[in-house]
Amino acid sequence: MKDAHNHLQDSRLNGERAALISTMRQSGITRCVVNGTCPSDWEQVADLAETYPDFIIPSFGLHPWMEVSDGWLEKLVEYVTRFPRSGIGECGLDRAMKNYDLELQKEIFSIQLDLAAARNLPLTIHCTKSWGPLIEILESRRLPQRGFLLHAYSGSRELVPRFTELGAYFSFSARHLRAKTTAFQSVPSDRILIETDLPNNLIDGRLTDLATISKKASEVLDVSCASENFSRFFGV
Repeated sequence: MKDAHNHLQDSRLNGERAALISTMRQSGITRCVVNGTCPSDWEQVADLAETYPDFIIPSFGLHPWMEVSDGWLEKLVEYVTRFPRSGIGECGLDRAMKNYDLELQKEIFSIQLDLAAARNLPLTIHCTKSWGPLIEILESRRLPQRGFLLHAYSGSRELVPRFTELGAYFSFSARHLRAKTTAFQSVPSDRILIETDLPNNLIDGRLTDLATISKKASEVLDVSCASENFSRFFGV
């Protein structure tokens, strides 16, 4: 099993990170992607990737919830150059947050999209209540040849074919087990990935492991290709 999206660098996991990684390995997870969200956590992501090179794929991005700081793009370029097999993200658009500035979000996301396209890096996208603006950007700019990942997809099933034609992969998380979404039933099996989104996904107050998510997802989806899809998209 391969975890397409988590935040193992998150401070909520301090003191238990090594034990959690050991548990993840024991549960059958062989690879995972750790997603940074701002310059202040990118070095922690890098440290994890260097400590567990056979297990962790780093990804560096500026999340729409995070403040834009001077020099962020130069730092991002430094990290993806330092880790040639890294990804970009978590980044994207979010109109559910308070006092959002959609034009600024679009600008910051487009910059990261352009970098991912120029280097053909895996791009992990966060999108909430912004599907129209997102697809407008994706249809108007150069995209990574390998495609892109819509993390914890929450859009409509009607948009799935349109995103798929652009090269999208869609990751399924514990959030979908609660929401009982039907959109994923429209996703082709060769575009489905599974994620934990640790430490964000809680069910009954406990972190949900990938095996549980995969088992539940298999009741309504064909997830048999998820690991193969992960390898194709992330290149490992």
